[in-house]
Amino acid sequence: MITRELAEKLYRTMCEIREFELAASHHYKEGDLPGFIHLSLGQEACAAGACATLTDADYIASNHRGHGHCLAKGASPRHMMAELFAKKEGYGKGRGGSMHIADVSKGVLGANGIVGQSMGLGLGAALSLQVRKKSDCVIAFFGEGASSTGIAHEAMNMAAIWKLPIIFFCESNRYAELSPYSAHVSLETIAPRAASYGFPGVTINGEDVFEVHDAVHRAAERARSGMGPTLIEAKASRWHGHYEGDPQVYKTKEERDNPSTFDPIAFFETRLAGVVGLNAKELERIRDRAKATIVDAVQWASTLSEPSSEAIYEDVYES
Repeated sequence: MITRELAEKLYRTMCEIREFELAASHHYKEGDLPGFIHLSLGQEACAAGACATLTDADYIASNHRGHGHCLAKGASPRHMMAELFAKKEGYGKGRGGSMHIADVSKGVLGANGIVGQSMGLGLGAALSLQVRKKSDCVIAFFGEGASSTGIAHEAMNMAAIWKLPIIFFCESNRYAELSPYSAHVSLETIAPRAASYGFPGVTINGEDVFEVHDAVHRAAERARSGMGPTLIEAKASRWHGHYEGDPQVYKTKEERDNPSTFDPIAFFETRLAGVVGLNAKELERIRDRAKATIVDAVQWASTLSEPSSEAIYEDVYES
């Protein structure tokens, strides 16, 4: 059941993700952030709705487009932004960058630049929970581009055989890097693949945060009760290119000019807020708080020191 308190939390999380990604985009274009970044603008409802069902004892494994997942699971906006700015107070001490955010204390096992590897990492975490007789669960986030990798099928097969407490969450955002969905997936939806392994697969509207929350809540209950995995395919839209700076020549001019046709935050404001009685003034207050949180993170991160050259030898282990 979606309570007013939960609705406020979901909306606040989506707004924080939006503000974080907009700030990251701006500072990347200004030349303040080194390396590559991959943004989840347009996919805020997936991360917010899914992670709101979890506790700190549950785990998530993310992918290269993982800022939203990490924020929704409770990672610090300050330390995430510091990592993007390559500062020593960042989660990877300024050396891992955007694709390697991790905070084990919050159950964030890490974002990952290798396509499909979130499923292997999540599988291991789920097996650990089962062996230790824990009632917690794991969400492995991936895109439809990763759904055809070998590790996706291996992980789903093993999870089904051992009834592991894992949710395979596919953010189907219409493009795998530069390729449209129809160029690399033979089915209209990913979800039916779950049937071949003997567990449920559902396709949902990934722009409706309530629908995402409900689907993941049911899948988590199934996982925690020992019934095994679920595959959730959330249909969403990726506003920006595969990476910041991507010219997106594979999209039509209309798509490039109107990237925000589907907006989960606007959908919440126009269709969902009334369900729980949130008015325009209350929504504005939540948006302002979210923006202030990210402004603070940017200001803090931008004033920090860079790692010393000697730091390259830290955390390196020799046998």
